[in-house]
Amino acid sequence: MPSPIEKLCEEKNIRLTENRRIVARVISDSHDHPDVEEVYRRASKINPKIGIATVYRAVKMFDELGVIAKHDFGGKGRARYEKLESDEHHDHLIDITTNEVHEFFSEELENLKEKIARDHGFELIGHKLELYCRPVRK
Repeated sequence: MPSPIEKLCEEKNIRLTENRRIVARVISDSHDHPDVEEVYRRASKINPKIGIATVYRAVKMFDELGVIAKHDFGGKGRARYEKLESDEHHDHLIDITTNEVHEFFSEELENLKEKIARDHGFELIGHKLELYCRPVRK
C-alpha cells in the first residue's frame, strides 16, 4: 500500500525510484520530525545500500514539489520534515531543552488568527505557528 507521500507523488505524476519510495515511506511513517540524517538512518535499515546523497536529493525533491513540509524549528542548522496532510492542520510547540516537537491544534487559536487577519483588513490564507518553550519549573 502506498504511503501518503507516494500517493501525492502519483497524483502529481512524479516518478519514484525504489529508493525515493523508501524515503517517502520513512517520512510518512514518522511521528516525529526527522532531519535528513535521521531519515537516512531509518532508510538504511530498510535498504543498507541507500546513500545519504540519495536521501538528500529525495528530500529536496519532495520539499520542492510540495509533498512534505520543511521546518527550521529555531535555526539549529538542521531542517526537519513531516508529511503534508491537507485535511489536518496543526501547530508546533518546541521544547528548547530537549528539542522535542509537540504538535497541537486549538480551535480557539484558529478562530483568533482569522479574527486578527480580518481586523487588519485581510483574509487569512495560510500560516505556520511555532511556539518555543521550556518545561515549567515547580
